[in-house]
Amino acid sequence: MLLHVAACGPLTDRTNHPMDPLSDVLSLLKPRSQLCAGLDAAGPWSFLFPAHEGIKFTAVLRGTCWGIAEGRDQPIRFDEGGCFLLNSGRRFVLASDPALPPGDSEAVIEAAARDDIAIHNGGGEVFLISGRFAFSSRHAPVLFEALPSIIHVPRASAQAEVLRWSLDQLGSELRHPQPGGTLVSVYLVHLMLVQVLRLHLVSASADLPTGWFRALSDQRISSAVGAIHAEPARRWTLEELARIAGVSRTIFALRFKSLVGMTAMNYLTRWRMLIAADRLRGSDEGIASIAFSLGYESESAFSTAFKRTMLSSPTQYRRQPLVLMTSE
Repeated sequence: MLLHVAACGPLTDRTNHPMDPLSDVLSLLKPRSQLCAGLDAAGPWSFLFPAHEGIKFTAVLRGTCWGIAEGRDQPIRFDEGGCFLLNSGRRFVLASDPALPPGDSEAVIEAAARDDIAIHNGGGEVFLISGRFAFSSRHAPVLFEALPSIIHVPRASAQAEVLRWSLDQLGSELRHPQPGGTLVSVYLVHLMLVQVLRLHLVSASADLPTGWFRALSDQRISSAVGAIHAEPARRWTLEELARIAGVSRTIFALRFKSLVGMTAMNYLTRWRMLIAADRLRGSDEGIASIAFSLGYESESAFSTAFKRTMLSSPTQYRRQPLVLMTSE
């Protein structure tokens, strides 16, 4: 019933077409989705799931349950049609009643791995599906650090129509497999990832940690971030970026650092280095060529900036093995 899939989704080409900052970052991270587990439960139940790496996506297709994320005091009610993203490194409790003491989830995890769906107490009351996303371990903190511990999108959320449609389509694909269903499911899970991030950006920007993602909630600063992403090789000045944002240089500098947590020039350098790191790993392009294409006048200047930001030289970085961060 549930498909085991692992593939780079639609957000992988960041060289041929200009993209907005959210698309650009997700494309750089190359999220690989794996739709891997289901829980069909009935009666009283409560399970503690261990901390994980990567991002987990869970949707409630039937019934109601509760979740308690590590670091949050209050439980969250998940109703039918709702979903949530769980950030990396958080233990999490799912339960029919938040007052129940949580039990070990090992048997549930093993059953889901073996049978695709873990059935508890005969099932029939609550049905959950879970996806997970793996990212490049070097780049993943760019996303993890910008998101809260959990993002909850209730079914009744404003502007959630696309998400509800995606959930309905995914449920249909899982219950009634058709040719091409694996690929359809991969794209649907990626679509839901983007839509959840969009909805949270609109509805809860004040709750976001300091970082590039929070900056996207500010129309003026977002326009400057978009300009940096569109032309990373340009020799940007603070005055030019402030003019794009439509504010004074002083106000722009203060507002940018308040939202992003670093200066605009430091953000520009970091974004250039992330692009360079992606090209070092994903191509045979020479270091000098990468340096010049990102606005550096010499390979040595680029190498100095790269080592300062990425904590290794371009040559060392290229030789390091690629490790994916996944949710287990």
